Amino acid sequence: MIPLGPLGLGDILGGTFATIGRYGKQLFGVAAAVYGAAVAAVAIALAVAYVTVGNQLREVLDTPYGVDPTWAEIRPPLIAFGCVWLFGMVMLLAANALVQAACPSVIQSAVLGRPTTFGAVWRRALARFPAVLGAVVLSGLIVALPMVLLILGFIATLISYLSGDASPADLVWLIPLGFLGALAITPPSIWLWVRFSLAPAVAVVESRGPLASLRRSAALVRGAWWRIFGILLLASAMASVAGFVIQQLVNALTAFGNLLTPSTFSTFNVDPTAGQILVAVSGYLVLFMIVQLITQFITTTFPQLVLNLLYVDQRIRTENLAPTLAEAAGTPPHL
Repeated sequence: MIPLGPLGLGDILGGTFATIGRYGKQLFGVAAAVYGAAVAAVAIALAVAYVTVGNQLREVLDTPYGVDPTWAEIRPPLIAFGCVWLFGMVMLLAANALVQAACPSVIQSAVLGRPTTFGAVWRRALARFPAVLGAVVLSGLIVALPMVLLILGFIATLISYLSGDASPADLVWLIPLGFLGALAITPPSIWLWVRFSLAPAVAVVESRGPLASLRRSAALVRGAWWRIFGILLLASAMASVAGFVIQQLVNALTAFGNLLTPSTFSTFNVDPTAGQILVAVSGYLVLFMIVQLITQFITTTFPQLVLNLLYVDQRIRTENLAPTLAEAAGTPPHL
């Protein structure tokens, strides 16, 4: 899929598209299974939450017009569905990590020109999932640490003001200071993000642990930070644009369909119940979930495939990996 030598931007993007074309079924199969399982788990959690606090939720939704529900009525549904949201974020993080663990296996097969199967990609990804998840979580915590400190400072100042320990002048200065603080911490966060971006590939290809993968990624990125940053930014932008176009296309088709068919809400009474609303929007929810799965697949896998080719490229440039790859592929080295 790529020349066995230092890769240019065209080689990396071309290799990524060629990999998707040849190994798209295996990769999409793994992603569909992972994200489908995550969605099913969140749906079960949502159903359990609805069964648990469904009565309180209906009371809140059916509150007469002009009457505000009390905090005692809002609190149980808020806590229940807040827990579901938190569980969903954890499942999304785990699903993304598992897909990131599958991408290096596919790239290895693509670079060597060897066929692979869904089962082989799945087993390799599952075996290296803990290491990849650890690397993703650690790098995310390191990158987000400056922002977390800024948010904690804002919360501390706000609490001091509400408790009477701070004057309104403190809040006046808080806004520009927070803006300047965000500007100050953004560059180091981006620098760390790129520095550790190759860690998932290292965790799978070299079978290293999370901390060793982060150190190895930092060593590989050294001296090529701007190049990796530029290509990664371009790949992320391309994936985001593709996902946005898909969403807008589906929105346009949905709006066009609504023009051709009578609105479901026209059959309701003046004051529909929560159950009627859920039934009416169920089709839209299913379509929304499908579109989100496709968009998530694109925005996750495309940049990761590019990153994995950048990992191969860095090893070719710094460790003369090309002869080893050529020998493994059974082809002469690229000149």
